Amino acid sequence: MQSYTIGQAARLLGVSPDTARRWADAGRITTHRDEGGRRLVDGRDLAAFSVELARSGGTDDDTAYTSVRNAFAGIVTAIKLGDVAAQVEIQAGPHRLVSLLTREAVEELGLEVGMEATARVKSTNVHIDKT
Repeated sequence: MQSYTIGQAARLLGVSPDTARRWADAGRITTHRDEGGRRLVDGRDLAAFSVELARSGGTDDDTAYTSVRNAFAGIVTAIKLGDVAAQVEIQAGPHRLVSLLTREAVEELGLEVGMEATARVKSTNVHIDKT
C-alpha cells in the first residue's frame, strides 16, 4: 500500500502542511513513522479521510484554510455567466478584482451579487473564497 508524507497528504487535501500536522497531532489523520522517522499516512486512510473531509465541508469550524496569500475581503459586484466560463468582480475597499473561472465553480460557491467573498491573489491567479 502506498503511503504519503505529511507534505504530500497536505497537497492532496488542499491544505497547508501545518494544518495536516495539526490534524495528525489531534488524531484526525492516522500516521505511522518510517525507518527515517518521517510521519507517513497510509493511502487508504488518506482516501477515506479526504472523502470525510469533503462531506463535512472541510474543517470543524467555518474558518477557511488556504495557503494562498494576499487576501482581499470584499463584496461581489458583478457576475457574468457564460455557457462554460464566468467572470466575477469583487470590490475590496479601493481594489476592484476580476476573476475568470468556470461557471460550475460560481454555481458551486453559490456566488451572488451583494454577497461577501474573498479574492486571493497568487501571482497572476485570483482565487475566490466564499466567506
